[in-house]
Amino acid sequence: MSTPPSVHANPSAASSPGRCRNTPSGNCWNWQRAPSGNNIQPWQVHVVTGAKKQALCEAILQQAQAGDPGEAEYRYYPDQWREPYLARRREVGFGLYQALGIDRHDLDARRQQELCNYSFFDAPVGLLISLDRRLNTGSYLNLGMFIQTFMLAARGKGLHTCAQAAFSWYHEVVRQHVPLPPEHILVCGIALGHADTEAAANAFATAREPVSTFASFHGFESISQA
Repeated sequence: MSTPPSVHANPSAASSPGRCRNTPSGNCWNWQRAPSGNNIQPWQVHVVTGAKKQALCEAILQQAQAGDPGEAEYRYYPDQWREPYLARRREVGFGLYQALGIDRHDLDARRQQELCNYSFFDAPVGLLISLDRRLNTGSYLNLGMFIQTFMLAARGKGLHTCAQAAFSWYHEVVRQHVPLPPEHILVCGIALGHADTEAAANAFATAREPVSTFASFHGFESISQA
């Protein structure tokens, strides 16, 4: 597996909702080898499929469709959006809706697309990622590296993933279906399956800023002149 194609792949729709045969059980994926400061390994994962996954998704969808927006236990978005982040967010949102053929003013269609999150985009396997709330900000760095390690490992096994913070808003429903400890915050879900290459959402590619906009290099002038 070469890393660049793995980094680019992040589909949000899955084909074949049947049984996923190549699941991350056991140690063969090596996802437990993710970097971890002081080796505290703070992550916890619940992996759901089959009837268990279906019951969970139906329960969340029922609550969401009833108009209950849920409430996350951590703040994913800023209290006030600022530039350049606001423009980037709008660009990706408008671009995705355009790819899906959804008018940005069609709130009903946008809502239906949002609800697709809660079926794991029809992927056969879903992961629920949690973190001990008694830990601090540094553990979120550990968790982010763990999630990325898992997603790269999945590509190495020929599978695709989509990380989904949307599940955090319905942590109370999730707790009714998996034994999530009360001291744990539900951080996100991850859809795991084979990407549906025919899905319009998967044909949409997000833009990235050039390296020069976020990275500064210091001291390399003297090296190049040596």
